Amino acid sequence: MNRSQVVLYVDGTWESVLTAAFDVFAHKFFPLDLRLLSNGQSDLFAATHHVVSDAKKADRVRKGLTVRDRNVYNDLWWVYLSELPGSLLLILRAIMYYFDSVQPVNTNYQDPRILQISNIVRSVSREKHRMKAFVRFRRLEDGVYFALIAPDFNVLPLIYRHFADRYADQQWLIYDQKRNYGIYYDLKDVSEVYFSAAEPFKPHAVEQHDATEEQTYDSLWKVYFSAVNIEERKNMKLHIRHVPRRYWRFLNEKTPRT
Repeated sequence: MNRSQVVLYVDGTWESVLTAAFDVFAHKFFPLDLRLLSNGQSDLFAATHHVVSDAKKADRVRKGLTVRDRNVYNDLWWVYLSELPGSLLLILRAIMYYFDSVQPVNTNYQDPRILQISNIVRSVSREKHRMKAFVRFRRLEDGVYFALIAPDFNVLPLIYRHFADRYADQQWLIYDQKRNYGIYYDLKDVSEVYFSAAEPFKPHAVEQHDATEEQTYDSLWKVYFSAVNIEERKNMKLHIRHVPRRYWRFLNEKTPRT
């Protein structure tokens, strides 16, 4: 099948990526690249197609993928959350490969696309489990328990259910500092929250009359950490492997005691 070579532009949402896949088949495109509209750069030497996000088109692609194999759809979603360079085009070409193949191909690791997807999913999975382990909550002025994170990948959509189940009796907010959004749980519903540039979020705004209690818990945690890390037995290399340095500023036990 001859396909027209084009560069596709999307708004960056998951819906727009799935819509792009629909348009590729509908218009018989061969995607040279899949880029964000926000980058403001146009290609002078290739045909372009601006994708308009369409929920119905996206849902048809989603259903087509899940009917074949639910794991295929989930893997592509995780690749999207990785935000790695080239990941959008990888997703699009993988979808083309899945739909063009008669036999299931999601375990065909001889194909470089499938192998790359598998490697990315493994990396995202590791970050997901690390974030579950390293989230530390602090009490804010309004009684909401707050945790600040900055994961390598956008894993917040993958971990919030864990905390909704584990802390179902508390209001909490996990805020991704790197991506400037958070997940808020109000004892009933979970919702995304954003803070405008005009009103920057201040994670240090801990309730003053509960500061002593919070400091006590922080100190107890640090003392415990020191007790189980006797200097003679401390294996720093192993510890760094389990708790990468980039997470230390978000862990209570890594804040020096005063």
